[in-house]
Amino acid sequence: MAATGWFETVAEAQRRAQKRLPPSVYSALVAGSEKGVTVGDNLSAFSEIGFAPHVAGLSAKRDMATTIMGQSLSMPVLISPTGVQAVHPDGEVAVARAAAARGTAIGLSSFASKSVEEVAAANPQTFFQMYWTGGRDRLLARMERARRAGAVGLIITTDWSFSSGRDWGSPAIPEKMDLRAMLRFAPEGLRRPRWLAEFAKAGKIPDLTAPNLADGGEAPTFFGAYGEWMQTPLPTWEDIGWLREQWGGPFMLKGVMRVDDAKRAVDAGVSAISVSNHGGNNLDGTPAPIRALPAIADAVGDQIEIVLDGGIRRGSDVVKAVALGARAVMIGRAYLWGLAAGGQSGVENVLDILRGGIDSALLGLGLSSIDELRAADLVIPDGFRRDLGA
Repeated sequence: MAATGWFETVAEAQRRAQKRLPPSVYSALVAGSEKGVTVGDNLSAFSEIGFAPHVAGLSAKRDMATTIMGQSLSMPVLISPTGVQAVHPDGEVAVARAAAARGTAIGLSSFASKSVEEVAAANPQTFFQMYWTGGRDRLLARMERARRAGAVGLIITTDWSFSSGRDWGSPAIPEKMDLRAMLRFAPEGLRRPRWLAEFAKAGKIPDLTAPNLADGGEAPTFFGAYGEWMQTPLPTWEDIGWLREQWGGPFMLKGVMRVDDAKRAVDAGVSAISVSNHGGNNLDGTPAPIRALPAIADAVGDQIEIVLDGGIRRGSDVVKAVALGARAVMIGRAYLWGLAAGGQSGVENVLDILRGGIDSALLGLGLSSIDELRAADLVIPDGFRRDLGA
C-alpha cells in the first residue's frame, strides 16, 4: 500500500486528494458548472433512496460478476473515461493496472494524459472513448489506432453543451507547461511537496497534452484539442450510426438522459448506453442520472445494455443503480480521488471499498446475486423519478 495508507471511504480519499494536490489541479477535478445544481443532485439523489432489508435466511455467498459489451467483470463497476492531467505521473496507466488487478474494465478518454497503446497494454479490457472532433477522416484514424492498440470497445460522448463558468470560480490552467507556466505555478507545487516529489521521481512534469489526439504528429495541448472539438460541427444521429458501423464491434453512446434519445440509440444499433450528465459539468439543472434511469430502463432495458454514470461514491449506490435497471455503473471522480491519494494502490482501494459496499448491501437484502436486485428492494419516495422525453 502507498505511503498514505488505507482509507475506508471515498470521502476520505477526496480529503487526502485535496491535501496532496496543488489547488489548481484539485479544483480542475471538482465537478460542476454554473451554480452546481446538477452536481449536487448527482450526489444527493442517492440519499433519497432507502433499502428494504431482511433479518434472517440471508445468503452466505454473494455473486457480483457481470458482463458489459462482451467483457466479463468481477463486479458491476468500471472506470469512466476522464482526463487525468497532472493528478499522478503514472496517470491512466496506474488506473488501468488497478482496474485489471480488480477484474474490471477501463474507459480511456481521448483527452487522457497516456496513450491508448500504453493503457491497453496495462489492461486488455480497455474501451476507447471519442468525442466528435476533427471530422470523419480524423475520427476514423483515431478509431483504427485504438483498434490496433487492442481496444475492445468504443465509447462516443456527445452530451456536451460547452457550459462555462462556475459560481465558485474556475481553476487557472496553463495552455502548456513551459518555463513561464512553471514559474507561475511553482508556489502551488512547493506547497504540495509529496505531489512534486512524485513527478520529480518519475523525471517528468505534467505536459498537459492529449497524446490520443496526435493523429500521427505532435500531441496537441489539452486546450488546443478542446478548441478543435468546439469548432467541429455537431454530430447527427446518422453520424452516430455511421461511426458504429465503421467500428463494427461493441459500441457505447455516453450521455443519454431521455427516453426518446435512448430509443434513437437503439435504432442506431449501439451496444450500450450510459445514462449520464457528464458528472455535472454540462448543462446545469439537468437531473441526476439515477432519477432518469428507471424510465429509460423501462423503455429500452430489454433491448440494450444500460450503464449509469454519475454520483457513485459507495457500494450501496451501485446496488441502487442496478436495482433500478442498470447493468453496471461507471465511476469517475471516485477513482480520481484514489489516484491522487495513493496512485495505483489508491484506485485499488476505491474499488475494494465499492466491492465491500455492494457485498454488504446484498447481504442485508438477503440476495445471493446482483442479478436478483429489483426496485422492490428499495424505498423510493414519490416524485423521485424524472421521466424525461417519455
